[in-house]
Amino acid sequence: MKIYVAHSSGFDFKNELYRPLHDAAWSKEHEVVFPHEHSSEQYDSRSEMRSFDLVIAEVSYPSTGMGIELGWADSIGIPVVAVVREDAKPSGVIAAITKTVLVYTDGSNLAEKLGVYLAGLAKA
Repeated sequence: MKIYVAHSSGFDFKNELYRPLHDAAWSKEHEVVFPHEHSSEQYDSRSEMRSFDLVIAEVSYPSTGMGIELGWADSIGIPVVAVVREDAKPSGVIAAITKTVLVYTDGSNLAEKLGVYLAGLAKA
């Protein structure tokens, strides 16, 4: 499965999001696209969107750009799983994009919950 990780640039995403997902065992089984892993340049998610099987959206921090990406994914039928820190309140618009919202406490808990979610998809 090819998975795109969408997020705001308004937090330490490399340490708080990318690192725990990279370290997760399930990430070795999938092609996970971290758009700003090697560069802060704009990632061309629009032209790539059709190649993704799933979008993981870290929605704890508001982001217009991420909202646009999620709209693109939704419009072409790519499933979105939203992840949100337990101390954050995501935009109500997220409910229009996905019914799957995973609440997590830290990076390890996030990776674990996504692993359970992905294992469920594999069984379906």
